[in-house]
Amino acid sequence: MAKLPSRREETLGGYIVHGIPFPVETDPDSLAFLKKMAPIVIEQDYKITYLHSYAQDSPWFAALTNKRIIASQEPDSGYTYAMPRGADMYSGEETRWIDITERTAKVHAFTVCFFGSEEFLPETPYVLALIEFEGVNTLLLTRLMGVDPNAATLDWIGMEVKPRFLRNSKLKPTDVYFVPSE
Repeated sequence: MAKLPSRREETLGGYIVHGIPFPVETDPDSLAFLKKMAPIVIEQDYKITYLHSYAQDSPWFAALTNKRIIASQEPDSGYTYAMPRGADMYSGEETRWIDITERTAKVHAFTVCFFGSEEFLPETPYVLALIEFEGVNTLLLTRLMGVDPNAATLDWIGMEVKPRFLRNSKLKPTDVYFVPSE
């Protein structure tokens, strides 16, 4: 029969605490100060693996990975969404995918962001734009690169742009961005 461990192995990983007050006397009254003791606060790194499914939007991200932009189109009306949408908003009927990568694209509106989420904060200022595609009813929110955010001009409205894709997909909407067509 194998010998079972009688002691838990200790490691120095995580955090080490020193000098937490506790009475050394064995008198029960000496423990009364514990009611007045400030709470012990511990700061430690916390890591979690998050499993996320793109579900019905998976083809859209697969397209970005393959340097393509696809749109969702309602089968009856032909109404086309630049962002993925699995079902017609009125009938609930499943939409179909169409490739819009080569369609003419223009800046519809933009803003210069001087603050951003943790991921984008080091890149501020940056330009966030709504892109309109020929024959598509809604707009695509994305980054506009190749322009100076410190010299923003209304001349950018209507400017033709073309998509660029990250070489190594991160399976995020930021895998695509746009630059002036020039």
